[in-house]
Amino acid sequence: MEVVLAIITGILYAAGIYMMMRRSIVKLIIGVILFSNGVNLLIFLSGRLKKGKPPLIPESSDVFIEAYTDPIPQALILTAIVISFGLQAFAIVLVKRAYKVLHTDDLDQLNTTDEDS
Repeated sequence: MEVVLAIITGILYAAGIYMMMRRSIVKLIIGVILFSNGVNLLIFLSGRLKKGKPPLIPESSDVFIEAYTDPIPQALILTAIVISFGLQAFAIVLVKRAYKVLHTDDLDQLNTTDEDS
């Protein structure tokens, strides 16, 4: 299972980087979203997946008898998802406003400092 998730993580990284290199700002945002999902999956994989094992250790055990799932990466991912959702919502609104004013989403045209009235 970890091999499949590692492959999916690589695909998300590759697709995210490919989309970030496009000229459209909408594709740039989609690339950032894909890249952040790949990072979240990578952090999730670092927590050692154990099927059917809770991320808790009983208080009565002095020694780790069974394998357990680390809860720290799961908490980090939940926090990252909330922060990235807010950032994505802000970026989408910003792009919508820029498109409404400039009538383009091409990064080369958005990069110019010329003001046409």
